[in-house]
Amino acid sequence: MGAWQPLPDDLPPEVRHFVEQLRQLKDRTGLSLVALGARTAYSKSSWQRYLNATQPPPRQAVIALCRVAGTGRDEAERFGVRWELAVQAWPKPAVMPTKAEHGAHGVHGPREAGGAPREYEEREEYEDDPTLPWWDAPPKEPEPSSSRLLVAAVVLAVVLVLTALIGALALG
Repeated sequence: MGAWQPLPDDLPPEVRHFVEQLRQLKDRTGLSLVALGARTAYSKSSWQRYLNATQPPPRQAVIALCRVAGTGRDEAERFGVRWELAVQAWPKPAVMPTKAEHGAHGVHGPREAGGAPREYEEREEYEDDPTLPWWDAPPKEPEPSSSRLLVAAVVLAVVLVLTALIGALALG
């Protein structure tokens, strides 16, 4: 497979087969990762993660690669099936930083007094559908209800009722 780095030995066969097929499809385009990123909605570094099996690609990335490679409908559907099998078998990382840890402490998360990275706890974020782009993903926590908004709505309703009563009495 040319200049591709070897895939990890412990990859499930479904993931290995899918990534190998994805690599062949990418090679078929003749594009560099930078050019592929320019032709799709996914960056060079995203394609590196997908094609080196460090992260499962979103379904839309696979569809975009199929489109750029000019695959027929049947071949694109086969890629969709391979993708589904691979995502189900994709190894889950043991630990991930939370968004708060990532933002507050950089990529490596919080550090203990000696400067070594603290082990991350297992997170549930990975259990979410990896195919959803960030803008379509459901919120992690429901937004807190605003009591001020509720009070304003009740006051507005009371004012409307009183206005209707006064109008009905005045107009007879």
